[in-house]
Amino acid sequence: MMRLRDTFLKPMHPEGYRFVGIFAAVTVVLFLIWQPLGWIGVLLTIWCYYFFRDPKRSVPLGDSLILSPADGVVSLIEPAVPPVELGMGPQALTRVSVFMSVFNCHINRMPVGGKIEAIAYRPGKFVSASLDKASVDNERNSVCIGLPDGRKLAVVQIAGLVARRIMCFTQVGQNLRTGDRFGLIRFGSRLDVYLPEGVAPMVALGQTMIGGETIIADLASGTAARLARVE
Repeated sequence: MMRLRDTFLKPMHPEGYRFVGIFAAVTVVLFLIWQPLGWIGVLLTIWCYYFFRDPKRSVPLGDSLILSPADGVVSLIEPAVPPVELGMGPQALTRVSVFMSVFNCHINRMPVGGKIEAIAYRPGKFVSASLDKASVDNERNSVCIGLPDGRKLAVVQIAGLVARRIMCFTQVGQNLRTGDRFGLIRFGSRLDVYLPEGVAPMVALGQTMIGGETIIADLASGTAARLARVE
């Protein structure tokens, strides 16, 4: 049974320890300078802790399910060619982009289970990750996942306006399950998922996503792309 404290106190990824330590040390200095500044430092330290939170997720079971790789909002759904460095060919696939603000959990999770066939990092710019051109211009780390049925899916970590480091915890040849943690991006960014040919998204623009839980698409479904209304 979930306790009340579990709602507010979440595990923190080890990557966040030193940042929280830095924020806390600065906060002590701010208190020595002027108490109101110290309380601002306290709020920023709490924010830093929540930024690096790594909560447990209830990953839906099903080999055909494709899940959101991150918390955030669906900012783009459109046909696009996967990053050339992955060698997946020139054919446009349906791309679903999930934009993460600085308030979202930034742990990245595997959208589907499979074998890591390729990982390709490319330096670039740091324009706002909510823009379409971020997929082409921004610093990115692309991962190609080989599915059990022979098809491929790509997930791309894209740096944002204030993001300055993309981290990928996996390596080529590794087999991971759906929902497994595979990376992290610091301070605002975006994840692109390139669906296999013929697979339609089950999400809509503006929809709020929960990494490792929200279903983006179903490899076994032949239904058309989902529509939604804004209220």
